[in-house]
Amino acid sequence: MRKLITRLIPRDPGRSFVIGVPYLWLILFFLVPFLIVLKISMSEMQVGVPPFKPLFGWADDFLSVRIYLGNLFSLFDVANDNLYAVTYLSSLKYAAFTTLLCLFIGFPFAYFLARSRPTIRPVLMMLVMLPFWTSFLLRVYAWKGILANHGVLNNLMIWLGVIDEPVRMLHTPFSLMIGMVYGYLPFMVLPLYANLVKLDVRFLEAAADLGATPWKAFWLITVPLSKSGIVAGSMLVFIPCVGEFVIPDLLGGPETLMIGRVLWDELFSNNDWPRAAAVAVVTILLIIVPLAIFNKYQAEQQGGGRT
Repeated sequence: MRKLITRLIPRDPGRSFVIGVPYLWLILFFLVPFLIVLKISMSEMQVGVPPFKPLFGWADDFLSVRIYLGNLFSLFDVANDNLYAVTYLSSLKYAAFTTLLCLFIGFPFAYFLARSRPTIRPVLMMLVMLPFWTSFLLRVYAWKGILANHGVLNNLMIWLGVIDEPVRMLHTPFSLMIGMVYGYLPFMVLPLYANLVKLDVRFLEAAADLGATPWKAFWLITVPLSKSGIVAGSMLVFIPCVGEFVIPDLLGGPETLMIGRVLWDELFSNNDWPRAAAVAVVTILLIIVPLAIFNKYQAEQQGGGRT
């Protein structure tokens, strides 16, 4: 008994507290809500008794368990309804394009920011963080005013003589990508900057002494050493983009349907809680896969650094 009590009492209470608080937070605000959503996704709709039939029942001293998987299977029933499969693929496609564009735009800016004089870095960092000081919804609405048929951009091009009549830019894949890249670009710049600012420039000087061109030194030294920042920024952009709702709803059109909008329609328009929960569960699983890859990559990087 004494040995059991000794094992239950932590040897270092402070360390256990520091580790236990994040675990408790994740259990209460991630695992428990996910289990509730999973329970709803395995339930059946019952007319007049919102929102679903219960999984567990007790009658005549018997405990019954009803697990209904039809909502999950119906999402991949392409023969009857390919809406969900197409929407998932569309969400992954736009999230991947957004990630690539953010990387293409954000890497040069992060590199310039990391190589700038320390006296002006706070100003440049403020420019990156400035969009976060205003409402995300207001920023998306601002793009509606810019890209509308009689918006700022069309009026400017007509005034310059570039076009004769307004060009349709709003509610198109173009406007969707503009809004997504604008909204998530800082999430790519900040991890890249944090990685590039620690890059030892002596590696580049050694490469130049050995005859490497700046472009070759960039590809062979800068890019490999900034791989962890690229992976972190890509995950920070890709994961929220998959389930994005506000930008596709305000800037996208019928041809840019994403899973966030489908989830909203199932929950609020169709009032189909189990189907909406099933959509959410599959979306979470799609997000967990890149997260697992990222965590595996980080573990390998840390293990390689210790050796």
